[in-house]
Amino acid sequence: MKQTQLDNGLNVLVQEEHTAPLASVWCWYTVGSKDERPGLTGVSHWCEHMNFKGTTNIPRDQVKGIIEQFGGAWNGYTWIDQTTYLETATRDALDRMLFIESERMANCLYHPDDCESERTVIISELHGGENDPDQLLDQELTATAFKAHGYRHPTIGWLSDLETMTRDDLYGYYRRYYVPNNATLVIVGDVDTDDALRRANAHFGRIAPGAAIERRATVEPQQSGERRLTIQKEGTTAYLKAGYHVAAATDPRFAPALLLDAVLTGAKGVNLWSSFRVPPPQRSARLYRALVERGLASSVHGSMVPTEQPYLYTLSVTVTDGTPIAPVEAALLEELDRVRRDGVTEAELVKAKAQLRARMIFDGDSVTNIAHQLGYFATIASVDLFTSLPASLAAVTVEEVATTARDVLSPSNRTVGWFEPLPVQ
Repeated sequence: MKQTQLDNGLNVLVQEEHTAPLASVWCWYTVGSKDERPGLTGVSHWCEHMNFKGTTNIPRDQVKGIIEQFGGAWNGYTWIDQTTYLETATRDALDRMLFIESERMANCLYHPDDCESERTVIISELHGGENDPDQLLDQELTATAFKAHGYRHPTIGWLSDLETMTRDDLYGYYRRYYVPNNATLVIVGDVDTDDALRRANAHFGRIAPGAAIERRATVEPQQSGERRLTIQKEGTTAYLKAGYHVAAATDPRFAPALLLDAVLTGAKGVNLWSSFRVPPPQRSARLYRALVERGLASSVHGSMVPTEQPYLYTLSVTVTDGTPIAPVEAALLEELDRVRRDGVTEAELVKAKAQLRARMIFDGDSVTNIAHQLGYFATIASVDLFTSLPASLAAVTVEEVATTARDVLSPSNRTVGWFEPLPVQ
């Protein structure tokens, strides 16, 4: 893998993978919902939508077709730390993919009519999420666990902000953050490194850098006691969540926490794009045995992902029909207290390491996934953190996992959320 920086500040990563005649291009921007101020929550996600609406040199009805004519795929997403766009297609489409992303960086239009139509789409998306009990509870749990940090805002934004945001708000945000010196371009596939770098420079090198971006992040105060919330709404299924503040990806405590989750709920890997699409191995996972095998829950899931700043480790439980939430919570906390008190066994840690190592190999099973991982880690920390993670995980000891369990799973670090379904009228 070769990493370089163009004169305008664009970070470029190229990795040759010659297993198939394919190439994947991802363009990452170091901006997400944590960067939004009150009144503009949801602006990062809205801008992502707008940047599929055509550019100066690409009519809106051709943005998708350019890649599809090569039999390729395209997409994008916004989350708390980043916004990204991708195309994966045959290697002869590399110039077209680079052209699309250079246009997206420099020449998006933000036509007022498109801004208004997309407002309707996004508000509808927000209402759809509110009608999903599990998603709603997750959003409210995060907003309760964080009091000060920008991670408390849902990526889609709060409704009042979506209703009042203007085209100038959107375009101003785009012009501030969609600049080469705030971006990372990743090219992975059946390419020649030097040729790919020349092509990247030809497409992006003339784009002017933007003003230096000043970032001020409020440090979340240490939580001093358990927080709780209950949502009562029409529904058919009860849900339980417990969220714990956990270390950022650069913190030495992150690797032990990742292995702790593997013991509790099964290894999932660290690829936000693909890891959670495949169920983890759970037959020996502690919380699966404590909740699902005992008939208290139909599923249990852990979510711990690498982030730039300290985020949440969230445990999500789908309660079985007819079971009150209280005994499910009691069983969950009993098992968490046990691991906090006694730690994990050497055999559990060995199995967790093997499973996590396998999942991380699957995280890189395509040029698309490899490119995602390089760009994702570049936006939250560095590529070096990604390449060194397997060695960091292999070096974790039983004692380190026990210390992490005592610290992370402390009751005073916990936020508990219930969704109690009301009869559908």
